[in-house]
Amino acid sequence: MNALRRVWDHFEEGFIAFLLAAMTLVTFVYVILNNFYTLFYTLGDFFGGNEALLAIGDFILDLAQAMTWSNALTKALFAWLIFFGLAYGVRTAGHIGVDALVKLASKPVQRIIGLIACLACLGYAGLISVASFDWVRTLFIAGIGAEDLGHYGIQQWHIGLIVPFGYAMVFIRFLEVFVRILRNQQTGLGLADEAAEVMKLTEHEEPKQ
Repeated sequence: MNALRRVWDHFEEGFIAFLLAAMTLVTFVYVILNNFYTLFYTLGDFFGGNEALLAIGDFILDLAQAMTWSNALTKALFAWLIFFGLAYGVRTAGHIGVDALVKLASKPVQRIIGLIACLACLGYAGLISVASFDWVRTLFIAGIGAEDLGHYGIQQWHIGLIVPFGYAMVFIRFLEVFVRILRNQQTGLGLADEAAEVMKLTEHEEPKQ
């Protein structure tokens, strides 16, 4: 089980890195093509209407115009990054915690508040995952093609599938948190503490002269 968990954790990090890289690459190529063809047009005019340079400019312009799918693909990848990253944020304490008042309470009280908050998160994640699954099923039955991606065989339910999957993973992550709180392994949801991070950075700064 531990080996399977490690494999999943590494896959989770690798998939997030892949989504970021794919978004960056697609956007980079699209921007380059949209600005590079003008160089060849300018050079072609400079050299007295050089047909070879103008033809290269036309070729690059055609490539740029053919990439009408790039914006839609980037938005789809970004959506996958958001909903896939939700559970990753819970695992790595990436979500910001607003618990200044809670920390004023005693440890037993913090533990109770943590359990209540965790139950609320479990209820929310479970509700969204079930509701979004019904939404994706409706899209699957309708068979509607995705915007600017439908002619490549990509349908709306392919993109929307990440919503129930992402919230199901959030549910599992908060369930793990709930078990750890019950076992006294932690008191709260394990969220990021920006104030504590700022204090640590301040302590490591060299005193100004």
